[in-house]
Amino acid sequence: MAAQGGANLIYGAGMLELGISFDFAQFVMDNEIFKMIKKVIGGIPVTDANMAVEFIKEIGPGGEFISHQHTFENFRREQSQSKLIDRTMRDNWLMSGGKDLTERAYEEANCILNNHKVEPLAGSSIDAIRSIVQEAEEEYGVKKK
Repeated sequence: MAAQGGANLIYGAGMLELGISFDFAQFVMDNEIFKMIKKVIGGIPVTDANMAVEFIKEIGPGGEFISHQHTFENFRREQSQSKLIDRTMRDNWLMSGGKDLTERAYEEANCILNNHKVEPLAGSSIDAIRSIVQEAEEEYGVKKK
């Protein structure tokens, strides 16, 4: 990761062999890793509400928090939600096919390639892109065919 202009940039997703080759499953795996990194870098907001200070005071030391409504409403918020990493018990993993990370990544990549529908760009975006291309063509002397 490199910081440039105040933004965190990660590049190289899907690249193999020093960037000579590209693999869609590797891209999907790298994307999952990047999401995890982004989550860690983003940190956990520490506020009275997030830390459940009110409920800790209410329930008290040694109290039971698992069945409290606040726990139920918030327990998944900071949890990692990976599509590819299977954290189930081994027996359950085997019963559901025992697919490893690479197999799941290829399935996800194929699903994306076969099913993803790209939303068309807004007219203003198309006009802006055309303008940039036209400006570059004029600057570099590219002749239209």
